[in-house]
Amino acid sequence: MNYKIVLIFLSLTLFSCTEIRTSQINNDEPILTKFSNSGFTLVYSEKLFKEKIISSKLNQRDLIIFQKNLKKGTSVKIFNPINKKTVIAKVGKSTKYPNFNNSVISIRIAMELDLDATEPYIIIDEIVLNSTFVAKKTKTFEIEKNVAGKAPVDSISINDLNKSKPKKEKKIKSNRFRYSIKIADFYFRKTAESMVNRVKNETPIKNVKLMEISKNKYRVILGPYSDLNGLQKAYNVVENLGFENIIILKNE
Repeated sequence: MNYKIVLIFLSLTLFSCTEIRTSQINNDEPILTKFSNSGFTLVYSEKLFKEKIISSKLNQRDLIIFQKNLKKGTSVKIFNPINKKTVIAKVGKSTKYPNFNNSVISIRIAMELDLDATEPYIIIDEIVLNSTFVAKKTKTFEIEKNVAGKAPVDSISINDLNKSKPKKEKKIKSNRFRYSIKIADFYFRKTAESMVNRVKNETPIKNVKLMEISKNKYRVILGPYSDLNGLQKAYNVVENLGFENIIILKNE
C-alpha cells in the first residue's frame, strides 16, 4: 500500500470536528474519537420553546444539554473559560435550535458555571471511554444531579443570574469582546491556502487568515470580531459552505 497517497488523501478531507486518539494497549482496540466544540450556548427558557426557537422542552433542574453533534446519553464536560468552572452533564434528545449556537443548556447548568448572559461562551468536550476523567464522571454526575434536584430554581431567570453576582459581572464586562471563527486545521499549507481562496471567492467575507500553528498544522480562521452581531453574521455565511463543526474561539 502506498502510505503517502493515503496520508495526502486524509489531509485533504481533514476538518477539526474531532480529535483522534489511539490506544496502544492492543491492536484490536478500536480508535476512539473525542468531539470538542467552543461557542455560544442558549440557556433554555419557556419563551424560547413557545416561540419555536428551541424544539424540545428542558427541565430547569436537569444537568442536560442539547447538542446536535452528539448522541443522546453522551457524557460531556462543559467548561466556562472565563471563570474556569466545569459541569458534567449528559446529552438529551435530538433538538432543533439556532445553528449559530453550539448547544442549549438548562438554567441549572448556567448557574453552576456562573455563566454571563451577555456572553454565554462555553467549551464542550465529549468524555470518551479511555479518558482518565471518566473514572470520576459517574460519581460527580450523580452528586451534582442530586444537588440540582433539591435546588429551588423554578423562579430563576437569566437576568437573575447576572444580578446575583454583580462583582463578577463587572469583571467579565471589563474583558473586551473579541472572537474568531475557526474553519478547519490542515496538514498541508497548500490545502489551507485553497480553503482561504474558497471562502474569499464564495462569500463576501475577506478577513480570512491562514495561521501556522505548527510544522504540520495550518489553521484557516476568520476575524477577529468585536461584536456578537458581526460574529453571528459571518458564522451564518460560512455555514452555507457545508462545514460540520465550525468552532468559535475566544481571543486572549
